[in-house]
Amino acid sequence: MALAALSYVVIVSLILCVYMYIDKERAKKKEWRISEKTLLTLGFFGGACGGVLGMYLFRHKTKHNAFAFGYPLMAAIHVFLLVQIFKM
Repeated sequence: MALAALSYVVIVSLILCVYMYIDKERAKKKEWRISEKTLLTLGFFGGACGGVLGMYLFRHKTKHNAFAFGYPLMAAIHVFLLVQIFKM
């Protein structure tokens, strides 16, 4: 159970990190963008660690409060829950 939860969080985090990169590149080219709702939803459902990584690695969405405060808060909750699952 714990390994499955960890695997899920890692996979969703990687997906969100890639989405952050894609969105940043599209922003530079003034192309169609990935919606903020999609990015926040992926963060909420387990990808917040990847969101934080992508946010600072690609310098993307760092000035938006929903991302600058939301992703780290969600990541802390996800890490806390993973630690609790591994303690069981």
